[in-house]
Amino acid sequence: MIDDRKNKVLQAIIEDYVATAEPVGSRTIARKYNLGVSPATIRNEMSDLEELGYLEQPHTSAGRIPSDLGYRYYVDCLMPERPINPAEQELIRSTFQRKIRELDTLVRETARLLSETTHLTAVISGPQFEKAVFKEIRIVPLGNDRALLIYITDSGLVENQVVEVPLQVTMLELQQVAELLSEHLRGRRVETLSRTALQSLHRELSRYGTLLEQALHFLEQKLEPGDRHRLYFGGTSHMLDQPEFRDVQKLRGVLSFLEQEEAVAAVLGLDRLTEGVEIQIGEEIRLRELADCSVVTATYRVGDRIIGKMGVIGPRRMEYPKVVSILNAIASHLSEMNRLF
Repeated sequence: MIDDRKNKVLQAIIEDYVATAEPVGSRTIARKYNLGVSPATIRNEMSDLEELGYLEQPHTSAGRIPSDLGYRYYVDCLMPERPINPAEQELIRSTFQRKIRELDTLVRETARLLSETTHLTAVISGPQFEKAVFKEIRIVPLGNDRALLIYITDSGLVENQVVEVPLQVTMLELQQVAELLSEHLRGRRVETLSRTALQSLHRELSRYGTLLEQALHFLEQKLEPGDRHRLYFGGTSHMLDQPEFRDVQKLRGVLSFLEQEEAVAAVLGLDRLTEGVEIQIGEEIRLRELADCSVVTATYRVGDRIIGKMGVIGPRRMEYPKVVSILNAIASHLSEMNRLF
């Protein structure tokens, strides 16, 4: 813990650097932040903060910039609450007032909204099908001996497949198959289904032949390990607006990372859906491509169950209080909307 005057100097330096992207000198702090001490005193405090590891001095400047440790101390100990301004509130409210009834569309729109309000690159994970709980199964005839089998989950996630329908199966029987599958699967989580359970279900409903085989084969595929994350991105081009990424090599590294969905999922922490906002800064992310970035994430829910994560990726020099407030507000709205599915 550092003393109160150092806290004020460090907070002033971070907030000025976030606003200007320019190294901060003692005269700037004395002139703009009314700390009640002289530039010489501020200069001494800055030297102490640098020695403690909270500040760094770029080689080409007499000013200082925050280190990863400085940002970490700021978000843990100094970061003020920042209410969402009226324009942001209205944009969030109007987006979630639209009558969006498809979960994919809702999550895609939320990624766009998060990017637009933070001016950073947004990433949202959609609910994972294998972690979803079955709610209902429907079968819609398509003609030409085909039908659309639709799996609806408690989170609003919809999976569908086109299946072949034996010639002798009637519309009434299709409805009976859908009702039977719904009855057997309702309330069960996909990931808890075993192949043994599916085979038992197959024996019980075998009279429906290839139609059921295709449905069960689809579910078996969902039990296979592999890429299970649906990620929705918004505002990747915002990286181009950041002074930190005028260096083409740095920019190329970040953009290359964003193309690797499994790597992005790992950084978002989709294997640990824990409550609250999480902030990872620079070297904490442990990826060379993101050494100059921060990642801020929050979870969203259906009812009492956390089903996904949303976050922003941007420079370490981001406006953390604003980002945290917007993430919390959007996560709350998205969780509330999910109750409608």
